[in-house]
Amino acid sequence: MSTAEPPEGVPAHPDQPEGRRPNLFIVGAPKSGTTALWTYLRNHPQIYTAGGEDRASGLPAAGGKEFQFFGSDLPSNIPVHRSLEAYLGAFAAATDERYLVDASPMYLCSERAAAEIAAFAPDARAVAMLRNPVDMMYSLHAEALFQGDEDIADFAEALAAEEDRRQGRRIPPTCQGALWSLLYRNVAGYADQVQRFMDALGPERVHVIVFDDFAADPDAVYRELLAFLGLDVVEEEVPDFAVRNAHKAPRSRLAVRLLRNPPPVLRRVARTVVRSQATRRALGLRALELNADRRPRPSLDPALRRALQAEMADDVRRLGALLDRDLSGWLTSGDESGPMDGRQAGGTEGHGRQAGGTEGHGRQAGGTEGHGRQAGEVDGHGPRVDGNEWDGS
Repeated sequence: MSTAEPPEGVPAHPDQPEGRRPNLFIVGAPKSGTTALWTYLRNHPQIYTAGGEDRASGLPAAGGKEFQFFGSDLPSNIPVHRSLEAYLGAFAAATDERYLVDASPMYLCSERAAAEIAAFAPDARAVAMLRNPVDMMYSLHAEALFQGDEDIADFAEALAAEEDRRQGRRIPPTCQGALWSLLYRNVAGYADQVQRFMDALGPERVHVIVFDDFAADPDAVYRELLAFLGLDVVEEEVPDFAVRNAHKAPRSRLAVRLLRNPPPVLRRVARTVVRSQATRRALGLRALELNADRRPRPSLDPALRRALQAEMADDVRRLGALLDRDLSGWLTSGDESGPMDGRQAGGTEGHGRQAGGTEGHGRQAGGTEGHGRQAGEVDGHGPRVDGNEWDGS
């Protein structure tokens, strides 16, 4: 196991044209609504998000998201080389937009990414989306199984394998550099992660969104985010807030292994028939989606949930103090399942504080309004937006 090479040219370059560097970073957490938020922001005329053109850059981004340029400390089981030229090339089509967005949810759990981003773009702003850490870990495990980065289907066993994996053992052969995502507890340690970004960028440049609020009222959260960015709401460009990146599992584990780690003969045939690496990558992603089974995942074992809640209790309390918000509902809630009556069940109207101490209007996690259920309880595996299942990503 190794860490990636530090990004080339991370210190700011004054000769780089103004506005050509990403300056808005959606840093995580994974499986917490980052894909949805990134998709919604794409509609705004003052926000540029890289699209299909980034596939030619050679960066491991899918559709302009998850560049993984920063976070040189994140463990990887394959060599990772980060080129500044390739990274900036993904944003070359930007014109006069105020913000260029890099949405890479692994940045939050990196110990170096915040400082690297601050050195790269001192005026950058960061957005962190935080979901109940137990639900996030369980969802991340499902996503890793789907992508082929994980090969232990039992979540409790995968958690028990974390130390071996930290030492470079029991790494799935189909894991392609996302070893950080198999250290589930590390990814869920939000308090220190958010503090690092506040220290690096300044608390006034860090905006924290609690997933409970986003699932309950995405329109309000979207408008609050635009206010943080100093952007006007363009009513005709307000998104429809449809579900993005819902829960999925692989129909065939064999298909995942063949797509992620094909035998040499199949690899040679693919390279002969489809010469463009970008096209092969796009076809591979499409094949993974066709292999998706979108049925709800079974509920997390209650005993394991309680054990993980006890493990995460101190971090949740420290995060609550940092955000000046009561997050105790995360430590008592059951599985994200149950009825929902038009809004996030269990949400009470209250005032949370955004990072940096600015007042923001939100619903407290673990409130009691509605049917008396804990925040996050909805039908199926994840919260619903517009009546659809949503697994938080």
